[in-house]
Amino acid sequence: MTQTVPTSPAPQGKRMLSEQVYAHLRGAIMRGDHPPGAALKPQDLAKEHGVSLAVVREALVRVVGEGLADRLPNRGFAVPAYSDRRWQEVAEARRTLEPVLLRLSVERGDVDWEARVRAAHHRLSRTPEYAPEEGEYYSEAWSEAHRLFHRALMEGCGNPVLLETFDRLWTASELARRWSTHRNPHRDGAEEHRRLEEAALARDADGAAEALVRHLTLTAEGLTPAD
Repeated sequence: MTQTVPTSPAPQGKRMLSEQVYAHLRGAIMRGDHPPGAALKPQDLAKEHGVSLAVVREALVRVVGEGLADRLPNRGFAVPAYSDRRWQEVAEARRTLEPVLLRLSVERGDVDWEARVRAAHHRLSRTPEYAPEEGEYYSEAWSEAHRLFHRALMEGCGNPVLLETFDRLWTASELARRWSTHRNPHRDGAEEHRRLEEAALARDADGAAEALVRHLTLTAEGLTPAD
């Protein structure tokens, strides 16, 4: 008797389509094409991309897993709202962890660490914050330069476990960071970053930690609903 071999529930073609839809959807949310609280309707997305509902749902599940969308009981999917409690919880976690890492970096960082911090700040200060073709939020190039600067500040701690936690919190806060910047266009982020670099390289642990807490607090406050 011939045994039938079951076919794979996720063939290569479907995975490729799902990856394409996921990348497009993630980019659209990051650019602000889908504003806070907007519904993400699988039927509309399937029609837009010319793919099946199964492919779209697989992509949506990945976006939900990154915290860029919510799965709502009996209501499908949606982009999180400004007022979602998670953003303040992530901000609290960052304000708890990152000043500790920065203090350790100031204490432990060597000359190579100083050079990386200075180079990362130079790159950040020379990277245009916005690119018209990328929508209303800051550009991907600036986003990466921003991440590398903050990562460089922390790397002097020399603790990979703590740095992995930093990386996870950074990813979890990326959408909130973009929203906060967009809602507060007059905030002088360049000056905040300059103060961070100066305090860290001056080996002023207290001043660097204070500047960082202020920096993170302003981002969180940018998502607080106006009275």
